[in-house]
Amino acid sequence: MRSSIYTILSPIIAMLLAQGLKPFSVYYHTKQWGWYHVFDSGGLPSSHSSMVTALAMGIGLKSGFTSDSFVIAFTLACIVVYDAANVRYYSGQNIKVTQQLVEDVQELLHTRFESPVYDIKLKTVLGHKWMEVLCGILLGVLSALGLYYLI
Repeated sequence: MRSSIYTILSPIIAMLLAQGLKPFSVYYHTKQWGWYHVFDSGGLPSSHSSMVTALAMGIGLKSGFTSDSFVIAFTLACIVVYDAANVRYYSGQNIKVTQQLVEDVQELLHTRFESPVYDIKLKTVLGHKWMEVLCGILLGVLSALGLYYLI
């Protein structure tokens, strides 16, 4: 029987791997290096997707893919993946549009709005593109399988 720690280690390792890969992904696309990207949300691969996929896969491997626990974990994974690729992604896009709209209106009126709310820099990368989510899912599956056969 698999160690009971497997089901908690699997998603944690998947998430740490995903976050650890982000600086390399950013470097590949921008040729700019920074370890601080380890703490970024958004980007490639999706750590949310890798974590919940590893959790579901780990539970499926340990308890069976027809167990109630797997069904719950799979349902949670579907919700998180959908949220990462849609809700959070489009929230970031809305922030970009809103910031551009404020800049355009200020330029059109030749004025700066005085309220400090307009000076707040909001994070525009909140979610993921589908490729980033799919890479996170693949990483989650591979890390869960790899750990399963190691323990």
